[in-house]
Amino acid sequence: HELATKMMKDHHDKYGSESNSYIIGCNAILKLLEQPGCVGIRFVEALNESGNKTLVYLGIDKDGKNIVEYSSVNQHGDIAITEGMIQDHTQGGISWFD
Repeated sequence: HELATKMMKDHHDKYGSESNSYIIGCNAILKLLEQPGCVGIRFVEALNESGNKTLVYLGIDKDGKNIVEYSSVNQHGDIAITEGMIQDHTQGGISWFD
């Protein structure tokens, strides 16, 4: 706790108003992790439509590769290709995906 507190303070001291935090709901994280083959989440700094800092976050597989699509079997028994989930909208530092 002490090290984490120091690290956050050091970052804030260095970057001031550029220092952000983001809250991402547990349901958004669970949806990403529930994708077949997902073993973790990659968080990438990005700029939103207004040019403000935000995060893009997506699932990664065991090799550390972004999950951009995965195959599954649909209700008719056919193999379907599903686009990987990418969460990317935060407003005021809060993820609105639930």
